Amino acid sequence: MNVRRRHISTVALTAVAALGFGTLTACSSDSAAAGDTGTFDVVASFYPMAFLAERIGGEHVHVTSLTQPGQEPHDLEISARQTAQLEEADAALYLKGLQPSVDEAIGQSPIATKIDAAELTALEEHGTEAGHGEEHGDGHEDEHGHEDEQAHEDEHGHDHDHEGGDPHIWLDPVKYAEVAEGVGKAFQKADPDHAADYRKNTATLVKDLEALDEKFRNGLANRTTDVFVTSHAAFGYLAERYGLTEEAISGLDPDTEPSGARVKELQKIAKDDGVTTVFYETLVSDKTAKTLAGDTGLKTDVLDPVEGITDHSRGEDYFQVMEANLTALRTALGAR
Repeated sequence: MNVRRRHISTVALTAVAALGFGTLTACSSDSAAAGDTGTFDVVASFYPMAFLAERIGGEHVHVTSLTQPGQEPHDLEISARQTAQLEEADAALYLKGLQPSVDEAIGQSPIATKIDAAELTALEEHGTEAGHGEEHGDGHEDEHGHEDEQAHEDEHGHDHDHEGGDPHIWLDPVKYAEVAEGVGKAFQKADPDHAADYRKNTATLVKDLEALDEKFRNGLANRTTDVFVTSHAAFGYLAERYGLTEEAISGLDPDTEPSGARVKELQKIAKDDGVTTVFYETLVSDKTAKTLAGDTGLKTDVLDPVEGITDHSRGEDYFQVMEANLTALRTALGAR
């Protein structure tokens, strides 16, 4: 563990709390207290990473998030002050390719333990359309004539570099479990005094994610359609895991405006494939989704990419929101 953390003054630690590092739970709500006790200090890039750190670290970690609750993580720009504060952390947990400013800041920081979730499971290519079963990564470009590679290169107004693949791995419980196992091992290595607890907590979390995977498999087993429409292409991994097809209004970047041709294509897909619902998100505008739904006579509902928990979320943590997503998908797909 980085012993420098134990010698930081209360004044400095109070400043950290004021600089915009969002805390997640009671165990990480008091920056000064956590720093003074010498806990393993983890800076997480956004909610799905912070959730892993807290579940795996338990009482031994103090977790802060660079992305505030309610902030769209794709749009995060790290301040100079936040960059400076990274130097005081024991570990950084992030997902390279999702937040370029975070990638740059962590890459330039002297943190001894840098955990990139993108290296802990296989990333795949997804564009506006993804799915067709569990054979990952084949046939997506030709099924509906979409140019998936072009979607990665040209649809991003904020220079989001997804050349390593779709970063939304946490929406597949199986892949998220793989990341959890890697994070657990990294914590054990970085803070060996508490390795046994990290190992135990990781095993419990993985078991919970396996149970969630089973709920999705059983809950979506009998359905009338495989196709669902979303506001942006966040659910490609989930679609592939459970044999579904995600048709996204925008690509991997939620701020991208769809072309007129894409809107017409989605209208046709909705009619041909028995789509009932257009899903929108809690952290981005629902205008385009509601316009498409209105033009096609479809319903709207929330499918949450779990990029952050707010008062508008359908649950208080990752598992509750994912189960709410399952309920929404079952209704939209006519699951019995």
